[in-house]
Amino acid sequence: MHIQSLNIPIKICLILFTLSAATLAEENRLNRSAVNFTSSNLPVIVIDTHGQTIPTSNPRIIADMGVIDNGQGIRNQINDPFNNYEGKISIEIRGSSSAGWLKKSYGLETQNDDGSNRNVVLLGMPAENDWILYAPYYDRSLIRNVLTFHLVNQMGWYATRTRPCELVLNGDYQGVYVLMEKIKRDRNRVNIARLDPDKISGDDLTGGYIIKIDKEPWKPGFDSRYPPQPSSGRKIRYQFHYPKGDEIVDEQKNYIRGFIDAYETTMYNYNHSNPAQSYGLYLNVESFVDNFIINELSRNVDGYRLSTFFHKDKDSKGGKLVAGPAWDFNFSFGNVGYYQAERIEGWQLEYFLNDSYFHSVDGFQVPFWWRKLLNDTHFRESIYHRWRQLRQSLLHPDSLYAYLDQLHALLDEAQERNFEIWIGPGDPKASGDGWFPPDYPIRHLKTYADEINYLKQWMTSRMQWMDQEINTFVSLGDDPSIMPTGLKITRIYPNPFNATTTIDFELGQAQQLQLRLSDIQGREIDLLLNRWVEAGAHTAVLHLPNLASGVYLLRIQGINQIARSKIVLIK
Repeated sequence: MHIQSLNIPIKICLILFTLSAATLAEENRLNRSAVNFTSSNLPVIVIDTHGQTIPTSNPRIIADMGVIDNGQGIRNQINDPFNNYEGKISIEIRGSSSAGWLKKSYGLETQNDDGSNRNVVLLGMPAENDWILYAPYYDRSLIRNVLTFHLVNQMGWYATRTRPCELVLNGDYQGVYVLMEKIKRDRNRVNIARLDPDKISGDDLTGGYIIKIDKEPWKPGFDSRYPPQPSSGRKIRYQFHYPKGDEIVDEQKNYIRGFIDAYETTMYNYNHSNPAQSYGLYLNVESFVDNFIINELSRNVDGYRLSTFFHKDKDSKGGKLVAGPAWDFNFSFGNVGYYQAERIEGWQLEYFLNDSYFHSVDGFQVPFWWRKLLNDTHFRESIYHRWRQLRQSLLHPDSLYAYLDQLHALLDEAQERNFEIWIGPGDPKASGDGWFPPDYPIRHLKTYADEINYLKQWMTSRMQWMDQEINTFVSLGDDPSIMPTGLKITRIYPNPFNATTTIDFELGQAQQLQLRLSDIQGREIDLLLNRWVEAGAHTAVLHLPNLASGVYLLRIQGINQIARSKIVLIK
């Protein structure tokens, strides 16, 4: 099949690429030419490498890319002009194990003709130059990452934005892809301070870090002093993500390593008596609570130990370690059959922390301090209250099913084309493919609708199990429906407001409080309060003359509880 031009709208894309001789043989086996691709309800991405093979690592090759996106409800014809992007990119195959799969994912950078970065808005996502074309290959729902990032974003944290699309590479149809933002420091992504090499002292040195735990432990970073198990000789390695390993200077390396070491030493000696003066000094506790919830809701087989990111801003902007952004949830929500991750019952974190896992296969461990957090009364209470809040809103079945039905409808046409050339529901394993997930559950599902229904049913059963288990995290007498009122917002007036509004709140016990303001996407704008507050009723007056009109999120965070509310500014 030859395609002159393509355009695709929405959250998944099709990619065309130049193939090596070996890959061309596989392409013939998959019979891509049988697909008659003329138009899509999704955005269409077209890539032309001009005969070059896309490499698996730097240096990337230079190629041309065009994007067709005529807008919601308007079909994208393959002969439509490129109206969302037309220009140069650099491109490479991305991924670790997934780089060996037949359907490849790609990292790409939009460029000017001279090779410099070109920040552009792609498919409605904020302007940037670093992007990912993710191939949902072994996730036959095609949406596990899309779903997870949506949930995390709605929980109030930054998660990479996604747009499904269809991809054409070098004139050949490649199926459904997802255009995603790459995790990086940016005001519209991980919104922390810029950390240049000359920022080596004072408040400037304390923020602008993204670190991660992942495969490839030889990459630049540092090892924890504390093993994941007391008797283990293994180590947890924190890798530098921003600044990059070849850009971060010694003073910055020493600072972030010292911060993590101080936190881990505190946790190593922690006796569960005063969280405010222990992990509360180092962690944005709310983010770690939500990180636990999203990893356990999905039973993410890589959770806590791979593709696990953290970031830290300056001390003047809060300065605590934040869990996230979330990343790589394709092996989740019952999509694998190893490490018990397909089961409805059981905590994935507890499985990773037990002796049977510790002495098993792949060697990728969970930091010891997760055990300390999960056993801490205050942390468990925070999980309890947050979970109950989410179950009445974002994680209510009505909300979840509505979103899944929306994605199902969006992809129902394109998935048929996709599964003509790639593994589909009920198909056997692909012969000659790269690494394949152990005990990958084929499940004998016959249709795409079956796959979406399986996802719904698995999530519903998982949440019901978590309801029962999380109820044991606190002691609330005979009535588990009663929630303590340790921290609550009682009134915001006026709301909507013009420049100034007043917040009344109640605090059950004296503690350190933070009052944070974020935009509707969860990106923090300001830390309005950070001090010790006595128990009782309190009033805070907010004067915000410099904010633009819009909806904002207000969050009051104590050591055990969080209270949230929306405020509306109208000028």
